[in-house]
Amino acid sequence: MIALLWIVVFIVAFMALAYVRGSLVTTTIAIGVVLAICTLTSTNAPVAFVLWLLFLVVFGALNIPAVRKPYLTKPALRLFRQVLPTLSPTERTALDAGTVWWEGELFSGMPNWRRLEELPPAGLSTEEQAFLDGPVQTLLDMCDEWQITHEDADLPAEAWQYIKDNKFWGMIIPKRYGGLEFSAYAHSCVLAKVGSGPAGGTVGPIVAVPNSLGPAELLMHYGTDAQRDHYLPRLAVGEEIPCFGLTSPFAGSDAGAIPDRGVVCRGEWNGEDVLGMKLTWEKRYITLAPVATVLGLAFKMYDPDGLLGGETELGVTCALIPTDTPGCHTGRRHFPASAPFQNGPTWGTDVFVPLDHIIGGREMIGEGWRMLMECLSVGRSISLPSGSTGDAIANTRLTGAYAVTRRQFNISIGEFEGVQEALARIGGKTYACESVRRFTANAVDLGEKPSVASAIAKYHVTTLAQDVAKDAMDVHAGKAVMLGPSNPVARRFQAAPVNITVEGANILTRSMMIYGQGAIRCHPYVLDEIEAANNRDQDAALDAFDDLLYRHIGHDLAAAARSFVMGFTGGLGSSAGRAAKLAPYYRAMNRYSANLALISDVAMGTLGGTLKFRESLSGRLGDVLSNLYIASATLKRFVEDGEHADDLPLVAWVCEQAFAEIETALAGVLRHLPNRPAALIAGALIFPLGRTARVPSDGLGRRIARLVQTPGAARDRLTPRCYISQTKTDGALALFERAMQATLETAELHKTLVKARKSGEIDADHPRDQIDQAAAREILSAEQAQQLRAAFELQMSVIRVDDFAPEEMRSRAKQTAADPVNEA
Repeated sequence: MIALLWIVVFIVAFMALAYVRGSLVTTTIAIGVVLAICTLTSTNAPVAFVLWLLFLVVFGALNIPAVRKPYLTKPALRLFRQVLPTLSPTERTALDAGTVWWEGELFSGMPNWRRLEELPPAGLSTEEQAFLDGPVQTLLDMCDEWQITHEDADLPAEAWQYIKDNKFWGMIIPKRYGGLEFSAYAHSCVLAKVGSGPAGGTVGPIVAVPNSLGPAELLMHYGTDAQRDHYLPRLAVGEEIPCFGLTSPFAGSDAGAIPDRGVVCRGEWNGEDVLGMKLTWEKRYITLAPVATVLGLAFKMYDPDGLLGGETELGVTCALIPTDTPGCHTGRRHFPASAPFQNGPTWGTDVFVPLDHIIGGREMIGEGWRMLMECLSVGRSISLPSGSTGDAIANTRLTGAYAVTRRQFNISIGEFEGVQEALARIGGKTYACESVRRFTANAVDLGEKPSVASAIAKYHVTTLAQDVAKDAMDVHAGKAVMLGPSNPVARRFQAAPVNITVEGANILTRSMMIYGQGAIRCHPYVLDEIEAANNRDQDAALDAFDDLLYRHIGHDLAAAARSFVMGFTGGLGSSAGRAAKLAPYYRAMNRYSANLALISDVAMGTLGGTLKFRESLSGRLGDVLSNLYIASATLKRFVEDGEHADDLPLVAWVCEQAFAEIETALAGVLRHLPNRPAALIAGALIFPLGRTARVPSDGLGRRIARLVQTPGAARDRLTPRCYISQTKTDGALALFERAMQATLETAELHKTLVKARKSGEIDADHPRDQIDQAAAREILSAEQAQQLRAAFELQMSVIRVDDFAPEEMRSRAKQTAADPVNEA
């Protein structure tokens, strides 16, 4: 019995040391002390002798380098090299391009919440706020969605000119070159507001692309002084319109496999014989290509004749090509999901340009892939998450207002629980979108190049916004499918897939990028272990690997112990941030972070380099990391916003949904791990009491639905900087908001009307007639009747759908072709 007790004591002591991640020396001393006490209190000398022998063998070998390195570390290094994942040059470049930020803490198994809280909040300067309130508002006031999407298939000419005149394409360009030099957060806020406006799916890409991955950003980071001086001032004011050609029909997401080529040769340029290159390319999906004056181009460069004196295959290179260069073809257009922003193909065959067209000059030959990876992580952090967030924000306000305004069975449809479920998802997912948008853009301002975080933001915000658009369509129902000027949600729904597919299709982003990069970049030891294993100096490799290996083992033991203990306690007693209201969420995330650390090493340890080909497994592991990131951004936002109690239901919904998805993903990994013994052990450590997370409750959902339908500060915080026309009272959202307010203000009068109808005091069927009867019979005063009539007219304006004469259903182009008089 005493022996059993001491076994329990040893296990508890070892788990406690692992839980706090005690060092090898600390663990050795602590276990030695426990063993000494056991020996002094035990009468079983043989057992004590065996335990001491075991202790000396194990801990002696671990603590004596002369024994540990040749007999333990060296075989482990040999095994590690055998299972080491092979990294292609493009993968290696992608890994080296970004930085590790908060996602590294989430991967650690022990997030430092103080670090999260100490991150400075995102904010706007006076100049940036004025731009949002002035030029951005004015630009959106100029845009009529129906005219743009159905009639003109383009922005009005005055909108194009306004974009140029107000330097919308110069947000990232420094002021010394004539740009606005906005922060990444301000840039993100502009795109979010644009995304919330009319034809956001058209205006957004036109504004976003020149400020995202494209000539301006590449020039700022890598261009020569001459290139910057020439192009940046022109780009800032729209004198040059840029686009960037990366995607090839033969190599979409596999950009490293682009077949487009440049061959070094001599040729004539401006009447002179110069050293240059003949470019042959075929690109598609290129935003602004139909109207661009300068084309950024990614291609593989070759020097078959050795004119540069080096290798013949020089690698991916980026160059700037004026679109009026002979042989450069642009102008044709794609028609992306009924969002007619300028997007189209570009191609050229043997187009000759001098070598000084290479971004950065000759020194940057072959550096194109690195350049793109470093810039793409920044652009992906901002453009798509911001536009999608704006879209979700607008859909939230529109749908909340519609749910109040639209009545069925004498009550607003927002009173029905089925509609409330949709409104809860809309509100919760919109809160998550805005949280991630703000959090990730701020990372860029803090000097990060968050390659993993940007992939999380791109995938999840665009997906969440598409979910919001689907639910919005469902609530608006029949009105949502009748296209016309009165329909503010259908075009958003139609355009949502555009953001899903670009800058890396979402399937690829989830299954390969988030965890594919995150597992190596964010893990505290794996990347350094790979570096050590690849070191050709065997002694140096062994020394470095020896140090990393035992810290890695401690990391795994800590993850296992913390997973098991917190599986029982839910993280109770673990570290939390300063906001007491959020403590349960911090502690749950401590547990899931430990789970991620454990299951990652189980997966990598059992699958080795083949894990990157197990896309379903890596996708689920990425879901764990992503949902931890989303919840972190949500907690950070709540604190930055002032910890308003009214916002807590939104925080609870996002976190509870994230935790449920984390457990689903963990269970999926455990179910599909090929090594079943390892999966069973990991499962027992991760889910000692089974799965405990629950999706958000109906009661919580009703609170959010009420918030979405109630004008006030909480609803405004949920949907910040949402565009509402200040010049058009019949503009979609302005009209919906007025109708909602009128409906709420006349709610009691409407109840009086319903009661009178039921009691037989009035017998008219049509609402207008009911109001007239109630006024005539003095059930309502004249003023009350007029208030109800005004509310009814606003309600009808919102509910009304468009209809067209047959000739109006034809496109304007077809009408013009069919009518020579109009053409003349």
